[in-house]
Amino acid sequence: MIDPLASASQIAASGLRAQSTRLRIVAENLANAQSTGTTPGADPYVRKTVSFESVLDRTIDAASVKVKALGVDNAPFRLEHDPSHPAADEDGNVKMPNVNPIIEMADLRETTRSYEANLQVIKRVRNMFSTTIDLLRNS
Repeated sequence: MIDPLASASQIAASGLRAQSTRLRIVAENLANAQSTGTTPGADPYVRKTVSFESVLDRTIDAASVKVKALGVDNAPFRLEHDPSHPAADEDGNVKMPNVNPIIEMADLRETTRSYEANLQVIKRVRNMFSTTIDLLRNS
């Protein structure tokens, strides 16, 4: 029989791993929100995305979460007119990344909250283990 506290801890740990990947992707997107190509007409940075999936973990006999795939956003690039930019095409337009900082900040906030929720589960499980050990010592 599988220890339910250990299972809860492992499920929360899988959530932490998935959210840390998402956090890294959001940070990359924000860091490259102004990264253009280096040659005339070149494509800029393309926004990355992450998707999750629920998988049955047979070692704990419960569902956990893992990163299903890292992808790219197919939204069109923004065009800005800047004829002096090295990446400007013959019309003076520069392709800018398809990263929207407002969306990235919303993703960042959601990711942070999910990470914190999983972390709280692990802390609670540790407290329950400690309480159980203390009860066994004192009996």
